[in-house]
Amino acid sequence: MDRLVTRTNPGQPSSSSTNPSIASSIAPEIQRDKFLSDLDLESLNANPGDKKPITEYNPNILYQMMLHIVCVAICSKNEHESHGNTGYAFTKNGFKTWNKAIERFKAHVGEINSMHNKCFNMMLDLMNQSQSIRTSFDKQSEKGKSESRRRLSASIDVARFILRLGLSFRGHDESQSSTNRGIFLELLQWYRDIDRDIESIILENAPRNEIMCSPSIQKDIVDACAKETITAIIEDLDVDFFGILVDESKDISHKEQMTLVLRYVNKEGEVIERFVGIVHVSNTSAMSLKKAICSFLSDHSLSPTQIRGQGYDGASNMQGELNGVKTLILNESPSTYCIHCFAHQLQLTLVALAKKHSDVDDFFCIVTNVLNIVGASFKRRDLLREHQAEKLEELLKSGKVHTGRGLNQERGLQRLGDTRWGSHYKTLDNLIVLFPSIIYVLEFTARECPNYTDRIVAESLMGKIQEFDFAFMLHLMLKVLTMSNELNCALQRMDQDIVNAMGLLALTKQRLQTMRNSEY
Repeated sequence: MDRLVTRTNPGQPSSSSTNPSIASSIAPEIQRDKFLSDLDLESLNANPGDKKPITEYNPNILYQMMLHIVCVAICSKNEHESHGNTGYAFTKNGFKTWNKAIERFKAHVGEINSMHNKCFNMMLDLMNQSQSIRTSFDKQSEKGKSESRRRLSASIDVARFILRLGLSFRGHDESQSSTNRGIFLELLQWYRDIDRDIESIILENAPRNEIMCSPSIQKDIVDACAKETITAIIEDLDVDFFGILVDESKDISHKEQMTLVLRYVNKEGEVIERFVGIVHVSNTSAMSLKKAICSFLSDHSLSPTQIRGQGYDGASNMQGELNGVKTLILNESPSTYCIHCFAHQLQLTLVALAKKHSDVDDFFCIVTNVLNIVGASFKRRDLLREHQAEKLEELLKSGKVHTGRGLNQERGLQRLGDTRWGSHYKTLDNLIVLFPSIIYVLEFTARECPNYTDRIVAESLMGKIQEFDFAFMLHLMLKVLTMSNELNCALQRMDQDIVNAMGLLALTKQRLQTMRNSEY
């Protein structure tokens, strides 16, 4: 008997209390209850990425723990489903408010993903005993694919229309209660209203996870359209030689952007210019711009060795003879000739020469001050328009001017800009037409403006612009700029060639020389 029984001292603890495995085999129910009382089941997360590894829990409670997690997952799934109206009017208590029956019926039915519609579809499948479950699933799959394709096609059609016009997609407030949800959503809603075939599958009637009009979907569609457009341009180029037109500037968020345009001759012999992209550059150094150009070309299977022409502005980082982008590309491809834009050169020449002559410089300073005073407030601009309308009505009654299509259009005073081609010519032309109205606005400002400085400046300008020297310089510069503006417009034509351009330049120089020798 002593061989089968192990004797212990009265003060020594039993082996069952010191060995957990023996204890669990002796009293499994008591041990499991103890572990469950120590574990907070409500803290368990059904998401596998958020809960602790299962190996860290006691094996005795794994079944109860997994059962709790499954129940939580099922309840969480049901919470996110649309049930429509969850009242008991149609299931338990009965319906009484028949005066609002139609509204209550619609609320009970809910949207396309509501529980009522799901149960209704299940009922139809159950009643249709003639087809197998596999056939039903196949039909539903094909129907879902067809609806998804039509839903995506509608979004693509709307996006292409907006891109064609160069409009913005998003709206300030795109909520359901907004009166203007943005061009994309409003145009998609209009598209749904006129096409009854897609009315039941887009926007509110589409599945919640497949509406196809979220901001990310819009961006994906725009990116796809851009890639397809560039692919079509590259195919039209047909791996031939081309020229590049590059410029850089800051956007509204003050980020440096480089724009790239390809100029080439297509198969029909036509000169084509196509804008192909905007590239963000970290800085505007010549090396950074050159790397950005080469990287963009390589991304679209084009090589810098195919470049045969370069066109930039007059900045040193572009046109520099030592370290400009022009020179860096010429070092790799000697056949890449660079021609500075003739129209840009003409504008820079006119501005530089005007500032060299003191009388012309003073004249344009006076013109700038007049534009600043007259256009300083909306009230003065309204006075200018009203007075001009009254003068035009008087001239029409007297027969000095005639009516017709495109005649007697409302004119404004555009500020002079050294980089805006033709701005000087348009401003001086409008200044002569609006001269009486400008005098009227200056008189009003000098007499009734509450600002003392503006009154003094307006009175001084009113005297200066009525002097002979100002009037003489106004007509002289208008005639000179008229000749240069004709040349400027001709140089900006897309189909212009170098031979014709040089002929126009020689003719303009001859006309200016004749005016200098014989007229003034």
